[in-house]
Parts: sequence; structure tokens; C-alpha cells
Amino acid sequence: MSFATDLMNNAMLFAFAVVAIAQVLSMVRLVIGPTIGDRILALDTMVVNAIGLIVLLGIVQGSRIYFEVTLIIAMLGFVSTVAYARFVLRGDIIE
Repeated sequence: MSFATDLMNNAMLFAFAVVAIAQVLSMVRLVIGPTIGDRILALDTMVVNAIGLIVLLGIVQGSRIYFEVTLIIAMLGFVSTVAYARFVLRGDIIE
């Protein structure tokens, strides 16, 4: 193996580890968050971290389907965060 390949593999392992740690920390905030706002933000952060993990997996495997999946998850994550926040603030989602 060449130096560039080893460097790329190490960078991918490091990126996976960092995003996985961020996901675990978001789960901790979800569980111990003192307010409902903290829990909503933790859920949104978990969606972003999941998107990051899927993108990294797509880069490692060299498949484009993962990038399309992340677009769908990003749209669903945004809509669900807005809907949940509106429900918490107003008590209903649709006016």
C-alpha cells in the first residue's frame, strides 16, 4: 500500500470515530436534557450525525446511493424537527 492510501484509510477511521462519538454525546443529551428544547436539539443533532455517518459509508464503499438516501433523511429530519417544535410550543401541528 502507498502512503496516500494509508493516510486516506486512517482519515476515514478517524472521521467515523469522531462522528460516532458525537452521536453518543447527542444520545446522552437526549436522555439527560433538562428541558424539552434540549431534547429537540439533540434529536436534530442525531439526524445530522446519522447523515454524516451515511455519507462516510458512501465514500468508503464508493456507492452513490448513500448520497440519495442522505437527502431523503435530511428532508425528513428537518420536517420532523419543525413539526415537533411546533407541537411543543403550540400544542398542535396543523392550525
